[in-house]
Amino acid sequence: MDQSFTGRSYPPQTSYEVSREKIREFADAIGDANPLYRDPEAAREAGHPDVIAPPTFLTIINLASINAIVTDPELGLDYSRMVHGDQGFTYTRPVFAGDLLEVTTHIDAIMTRAGNDFISLRADITDAAGQKVCSTRAQLVVRGENA
Repeated sequence: MDQSFTGRSYPPQTSYEVSREKIREFADAIGDANPLYRDPEAAREAGHPDVIAPPTFLTIINLASINAIVTDPELGLDYSRMVHGDQGFTYTRPVFAGDLLEVTTHIDAIMTRAGNDFISLRADITDAAGQKVCSTRAQLVVRGENA
């Protein structure tokens, strides 16, 4: 991989409007029946303006930004040898139905270790007011040819 990509940032390409239906579908997909993900009244009783999204919900919008980077032919990442090494989320606040979110993605590091390439990505997710909602991090590993 081209290590000169370290430090690059990729601005938002689109906005993503979070809907109750998408939150419910995601909660169904992960098998979580938490009423805060489904019932607006339960969410309001818990002090939220609307239903909230499960913690890993932002993978939906984060994945598109990651894929745009890793499929850039100039980066030189062999997608067929890539595996997902690590993922994390640091929230400033929950994601609510009705949020309009944007993602700015950063390449924090690219390194080679034991014949494998590692790329560390960070995404800053903000709401319509420009306030940070969450930062995500992902480490991807591209296995070496002899691995």
